[in-house]
Amino acid sequence: MVLEYASDGNLREYLINNFNNINWEQKLDNLQKLSYNLMNIHKLDIVHQDFHPGNILSSNFKNSLGISDFGLNKLIGANPNNPEKKNIVGVLPYIAPEVLSGEEYTKAADVYSFGIIAYEMITGFPPYPDIPHDEDLAIKICNGLRPKIPFHTPKLITRMIMRCWDARTKHRPTFEELADELYKYYVDYYYYLNEGKNQDSEIVIQIKKAEELSANQESTNTTTTTPLNYQTHPQAIYTSRLLNYSKLPKPKNEENFERGLEELTKSFSHITTNDDIDEF
Repeated sequence: MVLEYASDGNLREYLINNFNNINWEQKLDNLQKLSYNLMNIHKLDIVHQDFHPGNILSSNFKNSLGISDFGLNKLIGANPNNPEKKNIVGVLPYIAPEVLSGEEYTKAADVYSFGIIAYEMITGFPPYPDIPHDEDLAIKICNGLRPKIPFHTPKLITRMIMRCWDARTKHRPTFEELADELYKYYVDYYYYLNEGKNQDSEIVIQIKKAEELSANQESTNTTTTTPLNYQTHPQAIYTSRLLNYSKLPKPKNEENFERGLEELTKSFSHITTNDDIDEF
């Protein structure tokens, strides 16, 4: 078997070594390509089931990326009577709460994982690096705990991420919707950055504001922690493993989550996305 060598390694390694040099154009490009790849996987009625940055590889993250480790993937509906189906294997912070609580893995669970990965790509931080990845964390995730999105993150991106990790699985977007939305953001920002167009685009305005807020924060706080020097708890485990938790609570959102998401959605209800994604 001959495979392309992923010289840039996996996404987690890449973010650790390069995050401060990754601009918004690359972030949006990586996210839209990732969502497009997952869209094609889901069109085959296949779910990945172990989706995290360690399984996203590239020889050059500025141009392309690929999804690896399909050892746990399956056709939807396959082996419905398999007594082993309740065994959970993966990286705890990226596993959807309904899966942790014992429900069957669905396409929506891959979307949840994408939301956590998107948070990591936007901020540079892995989820929950400073606490043990144990049953207590699993309980908190089922009760609505999510990573804290920085206030200066563009609100359109915040809304997208929050929709992905909504405890209400039917409220999560599909990868087709995500690919469509992210393609629009990427194209708008690409033409602004390279040709000076789309200055009135909402995503362009928000990214410019986010960069201003970040620059001001850095200039006024010289001790700000960067993604390159965060501390990782010795029991924060970012490799796949068997997780056997019993009697976890039924998933729910934290208080005010749904209200905050609704307000964000109303704020941008006038924005439409491009239905044509054939230019990938």
